[in-house]
Amino acid sequence: MAHEINTPLQYVGDNLKFLDKSFERLLSMLDIYENSTEKIEDYDSYLISKKQFEELSKSIKLPYVLQHIPEALKQSMDGVARISGIVQSMKAFSHPGAGVKMPADINKSIENTVTISRNEWKYDCELQLDLDPAIPDVPCFESEINQVILNLIINAKDAIVEGKNNNKIKNGLIIIRTGRDDKNVIIRVEDNGAGIPDGIKKRIFDPFFTTKAVGKGTGQGLPISHSIIVEKHGGMLYFESEMGRGTAFIIKLPIKVN
Repeated sequence: MAHEINTPLQYVGDNLKFLDKSFERLLSMLDIYENSTEKIEDYDSYLISKKQFEELSKSIKLPYVLQHIPEALKQSMDGVARISGIVQSMKAFSHPGAGVKMPADINKSIENTVTISRNEWKYDCELQLDLDPAIPDVPCFESEINQVILNLIINAKDAIVEGKNNNKIKNGLIIIRTGRDDKNVIIRVEDNGAGIPDGIKKRIFDPFFTTKAVGKGTGQGLPISHSIIVEKHGGMLYFESEMGRGTAFIIKLPIKVN
């Protein structure tokens, strides 16, 4: 998250330095203009002031300055908006909420989670959202749902990295979709990674089971996610996978409180 905030902060800082220097240059131009209007008494003095103005304009690269000031302002405002969005996403992601289930905008929860996890996946794959705007709010413990989605994103990224390392895929892709059926809001987290071997599919949700290298995973992410969805929310968490073609984890969250 520090890296995600630092990137827009850096170009905001660079643009402010450019604007500060440009403002000093424009003030110099204004000084010449004010002095010239006070001292011009004849055509010769006008020519002298005009030459000074033109020389300073050339030395400070006035056309360049005037062209890039609007761009620097727009980039800075975009950067501030990006930082604000990241901070808001962090607050929404980590907010503990009340001790009871509260209606939550699942699409917004997914967007917030994608925002704060961007540094985890952006170097390895593309992430696309296909979110149904018509799905209803879902009664849930929102921060825990955020944790489940985050875990599925990281697992999907890891599967993509594995596929790349085995030369099975070239470009990684995660797609997160939302929709609904009669009783549930449905979330699908799909990847085009290595896939899950048939021999371990039955163990995926077992505590402490992991196929990751030592230090890379504890085998707790999926069991905890399964517990959150199934036991705490009365929903379902399952997967579809094919070796070499990828995996989709599907969450079903009841629209009504059980």
